Amino acid sequence: MKTAVIYWSGTGNTEAMANAVAEGAGVSAVQVSAFDGDVSEFDALALGCPAMGAEELEDTEFEPFFSGIEGKISGKKIALFGSYDWGDGEWMRLWADRVKAAGAEIVDGEGLIANNTPDDEALAKCRELGKKLV
Repeated sequence: MKTAVIYWSGTGNTEAMANAVAEGAGVSAVQVSAFDGDVSEFDALALGCPAMGAEELEDTEFEPFFSGIEGKISGKKIALFGSYDWGDGEWMRLWADRVKAAGAEIVDGEGLIANNTPDDEALAKCRELGKKLV
């Protein structure tokens, strides 16, 4: 199964999560700005983005990327993850709804979130998420 882990991180928290997900999946994590592939070529995607602003996806790089692939993810396995500092995870619920509406299958049925810097337990959950993705 061809798998990609693609993320955006401003503080390094979501990057740490991405690296743990990638470790579990047996692939390398790629920053969204460095991803030059075609998501159509992948069977499974792990997508990571922290909550920004009023609990939304980062809007200069990640949101445009996700909007651009939204029509290409139908039938794919998708794992969502990200960190947050405030709120209750609304950005992840809204993002998961978009993925489901696009026809993709979300691993575990929801996204994985960590408050601020992911601790050992959160990183272990990220590795497990990567294993479930593949």
